[in-house]
Amino acid sequence: MQRAEPGGVRVRRALLSVSDKAGILELARGLGELGVEIVSTGGTARALTDAGLVVRAIEDFTGFPEMMDGRVKTLHPRLYAGLLAVRSDEDHLRAAAEHEIEPVDLVCVNLYPFEATLARGAPPEEIVENIDIGGPTMIRAAAKNSAYAAVLVDPADYETVLEELRASDCRLSLSTRDRLAGKAFACTARYDAAISGWFASRAGEDFPEQRTLAYEKVAELRYGENPHQRAAYYSEVGAPTHLLAGVTQLHGKELSFNNLLDLSSARQLVEDFSEPACAIVKHNNPCGCALGKTAQDAYGRAFACDPMSAFGGVIALNRPVDEGCARAISDQFVEVLLAPSFEPQALAVLTEKKNVRLLELPDWPEPAGGLEAKPVIGGLLVQDRDEVSETPDQMRVVTSRQPGEREWADLRFAWQVCRHVRSNAIVIAREGATIGIGAGQMSRVDAVKIAIEKAREAQGQADGEGSAGGDPLAGLVLASDAFFPFADGPQLAIDAGVTAIIQPGGSVRDEEVIAAADEAGIAMVATGIRHFRH
Repeated sequence: MQRAEPGGVRVRRALLSVSDKAGILELARGLGELGVEIVSTGGTARALTDAGLVVRAIEDFTGFPEMMDGRVKTLHPRLYAGLLAVRSDEDHLRAAAEHEIEPVDLVCVNLYPFEATLARGAPPEEIVENIDIGGPTMIRAAAKNSAYAAVLVDPADYETVLEELRASDCRLSLSTRDRLAGKAFACTARYDAAISGWFASRAGEDFPEQRTLAYEKVAELRYGENPHQRAAYYSEVGAPTHLLAGVTQLHGKELSFNNLLDLSSARQLVEDFSEPACAIVKHNNPCGCALGKTAQDAYGRAFACDPMSAFGGVIALNRPVDEGCARAISDQFVEVLLAPSFEPQALAVLTEKKNVRLLELPDWPEPAGGLEAKPVIGGLLVQDRDEVSETPDQMRVVTSRQPGEREWADLRFAWQVCRHVRSNAIVIAREGATIGIGAGQMSRVDAVKIAIEKAREAQGQADGEGSAGGDPLAGLVLASDAFFPFADGPQLAIDAGVTAIIQPGGSVRDEEVIAAADEAGIAMVATGIRHFRH
């Protein structure tokens, strides 16, 4: 073993041991052409030999045979001394000479496919056999000693590394070594996170003492919430789906941080409905949601809720967009439009606007349950994902008057939408469409006031300004994401013409709130469950 300074090691020997064989033949050929000796294991050695490459078997290198069905093949001090020796340390060099240690200058390893094995529902015995031991150990050893031993874990890096070796007399810079070491430790961290999660789930632990999550970058973003903030989008490794899974962008600028936040909210909202549905989201709050006979009908009704706020919004539709729907949407300024598909004539209309981002998601996955995490300073809050699972049979009518059939339908719709609105949340609705939304207020009374004001504006525009015939809110329903602590909020709605209210109940002043509803002759339903969204 020759003395060398950090970053000065000339790559003369490489160990290749990969589960994913993509690109490995090209890498091995390139290394061979540079005079690098190839040491390899098991299936990798066979693949290289079959391709006509000269390979030294790992058992020849270690002097110890592979055994126990391949469970033991690289776990040997001769290999790890060759990887971990500090080439500028005289004591290390003397020990290497004394024990006839051969240096290993580059390791190329990727791991047994644990995640893929888990995803296809393999039995536990097969999953366990896909927990790699030697691979992570080699990766970590080479990454720890990256100043002297380079590590490759990603086929995307093979050609870049070969190019640098060709241009630099088989040497790799310290910056390249550091970059590769960072990827290597991220690789093993992700691998261990998946394994840890599997064992925790087998033990029935939804909230284990330690929670390790891994994420992989999906896209770099133009900027964050504000132009001076850098940003990227990462998906959680192992999640059944993620926000952009299966999504194809057909037109428009790249997506921004805020686009993705709003897109997530809009998509989750329309996924709650099997009927044609449209959600329009602005600043991560719905400003309109509606059901309709068609996509165009649903869009028109959602837009009518709050046309001013819908300006520059993010729209999600759960039905294909035809030409008529496209023309209706194109009359407004839209940031993002997501739909299962777009007819050619619809694309022709929408692509006339260069900035609108058109996203196609042909196969909408089932809404995902499970856990969700929210970042806080230095940590994560983890909880069950909120879902509206309560049915009318589980709800309780607390007033003398029962809701009518139409009111029940509207109450269920408003309740479904309400959980997607930031607290304090109030939703006023009629005939499967939001009419007014009060969102994100510190006072529930203020949220009611805003929802009523929005509803009056929307109904005034729908009915014609100055039209006669009583309050435009007569016959509407209202949903509140949490209980009313006093009767003042419901009284404002009652005075405005709302005829049915749905709320969780549970206030110490429930009797007072219910009495106000009974005195006005309106219906009130208690769900027993609240749906805060912070």
